[in-house]
Amino acid sequence: MTRDHILHRIRTALGRSAGQAVADPPPVRLVVPEVDREARIQSFTTRLETLAGNVYRAATAEEACARVVVLIEGKSAVASNAPFLVECGIAALPGVESGITSRARLQERCAVAGLGITSADYLLADTGTLVMLAGPHEARLVSLLPPAHLAVVPVERMLTGLDELFTVLPRPAEQTSSMVLITGPSRTADIEQILVRGVHGPGQITVVLVG
Repeated sequence: MTRDHILHRIRTALGRSAGQAVADPPPVRLVVPEVDREARIQSFTTRLETLAGNVYRAATAEEACARVVVLIEGKSAVASNAPFLVECGIAALPGVESGITSRARLQERCAVAGLGITSADYLLADTGTLVMLAGPHEARLVSLLPPAHLAVVPVERMLTGLDELFTVLPRPAEQTSSMVLITGPSRTADIEQILVRGVHGPGQITVVLVG
């Protein structure tokens, strides 16, 4: 069967003819539900905990920092350069290395650290998802390479879901080379459907919501 014949069959099935102009794409339909912040937080918490993640609330930056002190006890940690981590005092905690600008140094530290600490650009309430825009402040390695991931995020960044995300960020590629959506710990299953966590990324994920 020739290429032209295959294309002819496809056009026929679509009701098109050779050389016919491509129709304009349909308009984008985004629906953003009206959900108050506490309901969003509850939904986010429920979804993430269902996936074996952990969520903590902190009323203030100081309380968040105190919570992180407990969570990192006994672990070596590397933190991203997110300004919010500096604001909370987390980047300056003993045992936390931050402010890394060398790619080689970042790879070296993330490969041996027990915990990667980041913030997040957005949170999606309906799926318990962290939205990470890669850049100088949030290097992808910090959230992907260490065996455990801790994200400290202000509640003001909580969105309802993907529709709202693409309303506030319609063209992600214009702002970042990589937008990563993290929903729960990394997991996979082999052909026998045996669930294994931490194969392609952190096996533990914890979120501290601030505010």
